[in-house]
Amino acid sequence: MTGDDPGPLVRLFGLTGGRARPPGEDFNLVAIVTTVPTAHAQGDLSPEYLTVLAMCRRPTPVADVAAQLRLPLNITRVILGDLRYEGLVTIDRPRPATQAIDERIYREVLHGLRSL
Repeated sequence: MTGDDPGPLVRLFGLTGGRARPPGEDFNLVAIVTTVPTAHAQGDLSPEYLTVLAMCRRPTPVADVAAQLRLPLNITRVILGDLRYEGLVTIDRPRPATQAIDERIYREVLHGLRSL
């Protein structure tokens, strides 16, 4: 690190405006982030924010977003919270496994049971 380089911690501090917690409702590592289809990225967003919008066109878990950004989880959560606050992404809790099974699977199981 040179004398003019403020280092990674100062950069991260600046990226989040010194915030360590995201605005709004809390979310965990397995929450699913999805870019809102009508979201239009403003030109004043930093590259990290734009990367998240591009990455989350398909539903993506928070943990994967942090890993792909190569940023600490708390910094990633602040970025995601900002994007959610601006209406550019949604952050949803994953459905419990019991709700993840669709009707087609239930029909196949029922058909299999009737075949016995």
